Order: sequence, then structure tokens, then C-alpha cells
Amino acid sequence: MADPEKLFKVDVVTPDGLIYSHRSSIIDMRAIDGQRSIMYNHVPLLTPLAIGDVKVKRSREMNQVVDHIAVSGGYIEFSNNVATIIADSAERARNIDVSRAQAAKERAEKRMKEAREKHDERSLERAQIALRRAVNRISVYNSKK
Repeated sequence: MADPEKLFKVDVVTPDGLIYSHRSSIIDMRAIDGQRSIMYNHVPLLTPLAIGDVKVKRSREMNQVVDHIAVSGGYIEFSNNVATIIADSAERARNIDVSRAQAAKERAEKRMKEAREKHDERSLERAQIALRRAVNRISVYNSKK
């Protein structure tokens, strides 16, 4: 008889509350120092996250379900087979309003152009972050297809 699949709990929390809670066989995410993957019985860790796609694989079987979550920074803490992501903002791919994300992307590009013309480094930096967030949301939305 095969060993039962080893799953661990994954929770994603934002200032608005719990937005995701499932069991997973592996999660992939982008930390500020590079790509990370976590599996059952991983060593404890606490690391800051970059703007990116968190992929939660809920099964290693043939019918693997992968949930995509757009996160805009935050932290992941893993211990005792519980992964907790505390994010500044997070959205599941199925909940992303892609037209709103596209509008945010266009606004950010416009603000970047204006900031460059005015040589306003601080505004340029904020616009670049807004652009990365919008592009990430669009990319995560498209990953669900």
C-alpha cells in the first residue's frame, strides 16, 4: 500500500483577513533573494516575499490542482508543517479583475512617464512598484487558463 500523500497547511492573510486556506504538497514563491519551494517537513523558515505569483500545488497525483495567488510583498513563515503568508495584498487568480489591473498598469505607465519628465525619482519609484503589482496581477490572472 502506498504512503498517504504528505500535505501541509497553507494560509494567506492580508490586512483584510484570511483570503486562502488549503492543504498543499508543495508551494512555489518568489522571495526577495530568489525563487523558493517548500514541501512537507521543510526546515522552519521566515523570509520576505517579492511581488510575485505564489503557486500552491494541492496534490502530487495526476489530477494536481494548482492555485495561483498574486502577492504584493509580505512574508512567509513555515514551521510545524504550516505555511503562513502574511501579505500586504493578495488575490487568487480567479478573483482578479483583469480590466481593473490593466487600468492600473496604464496609470502606472503614465505616472512613470510624467515622473521621468519631471526628474522625480521618488514618484518614479512608486510608479514602478505600482506597475510591477499590476503586471503581476495580470500575469497571475492569465496563469489560471
